Amino acid sequence: MNKYISVPLDDVEAKTLRVGDYVYLTGTIYTARDAAHKRMYEALEQGKTLPIDMKNNVIYYMGPSPAREGRPIGSAGPTTASRMDKYAPALLDLGLKGMIGKGKRSSEVSDAIVRNGAVYFAAVGGAGALLSRSITASEVIAYDDLGTEAIRKLTVNNFPVIVVIDSEGNNLYETAVLEYCKE
Repeated sequence: MNKYISVPLDDVEAKTLRVGDYVYLTGTIYTARDAAHKRMYEALEQGKTLPIDMKNNVIYYMGPSPAREGRPIGSAGPTTASRMDKYAPALLDLGLKGMIGKGKRSSEVSDAIVRNGAVYFAAVGGAGALLSRSITASEVIAYDDLGTEAIRKLTVNNFPVIVVIDSEGNNLYETAVLEYCKE
């Protein structure tokens, strides 16, 4: 089913999303990859404030290529989400409502998604140039010294993703295999 959702994502909206839904996000999302996640995790351990409020926000696991002239961002494809699995439960517990990446997640992340009524979306790997067309603005807001791994605030318009793990813990990577085996 196609759904058009405004981000940030609230509790009610997150709970309406189901595994396999095709979702088009419009609004504000943030980027953060391995190095930024490590810094945020260390900041939490030291009792420091994070550079972004996690409440109801969506983080896209992506590091863009340089922007071409006249564009806000270069190719913007997802990175492997499991590299953030060590850090994700703590961010979900702070109110993070969605994550966008590619690939499977650990059981600890799935448990934290359910515990917090959140959702994990997949973006199509290898389609970074196409995905960048849905990004209308990009601004580095933290950890500028990390280059492409800096935290960015993105404005997106109909950014296409698929619900892979919903707030009830249903996992498309598991259910799709079962459906395929039935045929």
